Amino acid sequence: MLREALLYKKLDEKKVSCFLCGHHCVIPDGTFGVCSVRENRDGTLYTYSYGKLVARSVDPIEKKPLYHFLPGSTSFSIAAAGCNFQCGFCQNWQISQVKEATSLNLRSIDTRPRDVVSEAKLSGSKSISYTYTEPTIFFEYADDVGQLARKEGLRNVFVTNGYMTEEMIEMAHLWLDAANIDLKSFSDDFYRKVCKGRLAPVLKNIELMKKLKIWVEVTTLVVPGQNDSEEEFRKIAEFLAGIDRSIPWHISRFHPQYQMEDVESTPVRTMNRAYEIGKESGLQYVYLGNVLGEGNNTYCHKCNQLLIERYGFTIRKQRIKEGRCPNCQTSVEGVGL
Repeated sequence: MLREALLYKKLDEKKVSCFLCGHHCVIPDGTFGVCSVRENRDGTLYTYSYGKLVARSVDPIEKKPLYHFLPGSTSFSIAAAGCNFQCGFCQNWQISQVKEATSLNLRSIDTRPRDVVSEAKLSGSKSISYTYTEPTIFFEYADDVGQLARKEGLRNVFVTNGYMTEEMIEMAHLWLDAANIDLKSFSDDFYRKVCKGRLAPVLKNIELMKKLKIWVEVTTLVVPGQNDSEEEFRKIAEFLAGIDRSIPWHISRFHPQYQMEDVESTPVRTMNRAYEIGKESGLQYVYLGNVLGEGNNTYCHKCNQLLIERYGFTIRKQRIKEGRCPNCQTSVEGVGL
């Protein structure tokens, strides 16, 4: 389903300027942007990712991870191949990195937007998640699916690296309900070397999504020797708290994979220290990902009452009553609590 792309303008000499993501690629005729799925053909930009699904699944919303958005529900999850980052620790590199997907002969299935919405409704899901790869790069498709989903009473979720433009967010916020944004580091050097991107657009977009009333949760994958210092944790936590103390921060444990198979898994003591720093910095909701135990539970930020008890992605107990703590009546921030 080759489609003309959104969010670009034509330049002289058949070049195009793409302003879908933070790379702002200027693409000569006959070449692709950084994402490897948007090609300039004779001065017109086309997307190769429209309707080309490489993954679809029914997931717990907690897997995204979103802990304060329709907890206990399922989300119909879809992906097209590609990403605008090149992270060496990517857990879905087989589908997010186009060159890897091509070498593996990855196959896609043409799927119309209305069929995604129909499947989502049949699955009993309350939302559609654009996930596994980077949804920004298949935005034209997500935009069509999202608008149809909204009309059918379904919510829409982005699981994203946050490296899109303000113009894209302005278009998406008409139907986008929630986002889990990866804040991979608070170092621009880390973003440039490890992700092949920049930090500033991600920080700006977290603030913008909150301003536009999109429910935001943030995830940081802690990679030993890369972004695991106490200073790093504190900068991230204080940045989020400065926007809104109720932003849930998911601190995720790294396990060796892709180009970092020689890096050890994140020590649990490091995870616990990051959790403590998040709380010390004023964040009301801090969680530990890829770690079983109390780090997955939701507590009242005022009286510390256990509100939601989780085991992995499963909710064992849910005590929130009409969005409030049953013990002290403090409001618990989120959607559908």
